[in-house]
Amino acid sequence: MRLGGGRESRNVEDRRGGGGGFGRGGLAVGGGIGGVVLALLALFLGVDPGVIMSGDPGGAPPAAQGGGGPARQPPADDPAARFVSRVLAETEDVWTPAFEQIGRRYEAPRLVLFSGAVQSGCGVAESQVGPFYCPPDRRVYIDLEFLADMQRRLGATGDFAAAYVIAHEVGHHVQNQLGVLGRVESLKRRAGERESNALQVRVELQADCLAGVWARRAQEARQILEDGDIEEGLNAAAAVGDDRLQRRARGTVVPESFTHGSSAQRVRWFRNGLESGRIEACDTFGAQQL
Repeated sequence: MRLGGGRESRNVEDRRGGGGGFGRGGLAVGGGIGGVVLALLALFLGVDPGVIMSGDPGGAPPAAQGGGGPARQPPADDPAARFVSRVLAETEDVWTPAFEQIGRRYEAPRLVLFSGAVQSGCGVAESQVGPFYCPPDRRVYIDLEFLADMQRRLGATGDFAAAYVIAHEVGHHVQNQLGVLGRVESLKRRAGERESNALQVRVELQADCLAGVWARRAQEARQILEDGDIEEGLNAAAAVGDDRLQRRARGTVVPESFTHGSSAQRVRWFRNGLESGRIEACDTFGAQQL
């Protein structure tokens, strides 16, 4: 990706205990992370992190991990954090004018970098949860070490694969601001497990599509993509399909338990957004076939 000359977002909170690194082939960090089966099943939990979190999902988050005080900015010499900050800035530079076009004001989310575990407005989450968005506090949470481990284990390598992860979670924030998440949660409270899962799949596929819209508009405005980036994004979308994760984790696939969609579905909707660049193309709730 061509982000070297881009601005860095100030909406990044650093709650980590240490730094990290980023390379062209992916996030480069040391040390393995256990709980692989749980991690694979929990990847991209997205808008329902309460499934494997503890605490009050409506509670307010602390200003920083382990106590109060002002939000800490990542160090200037941390390439991984700088990459995340630049990708987040690109999402801000896309969604701010996109909201203006529909007569709305975009309120950018804060992105929290954490290590090990974090207190969010959705409860306490460990890194095995994977990247997630918490609607009550309007924050995206990412453990870069887990993200690196995910890329190595699932083969979703490359800087644009990492950017896709961020754009997907920011897509949930766009849904939250547009009222989609609130309406879906209301429907899920009256639905059975299978119907609730099906609704969540549509939420996640729409976030994939919005990630594609972001990539298309950022490319048109600032030419951020390099050769191979689109392939990295499509590969990442396929790598985190429910069918592929379930087959890898337990050897069987249970479609009625899907909460994020199959690999083919995730690729299809990410491509829809990427090729159209239009929010209207992301109507997963009106689509008869996903």
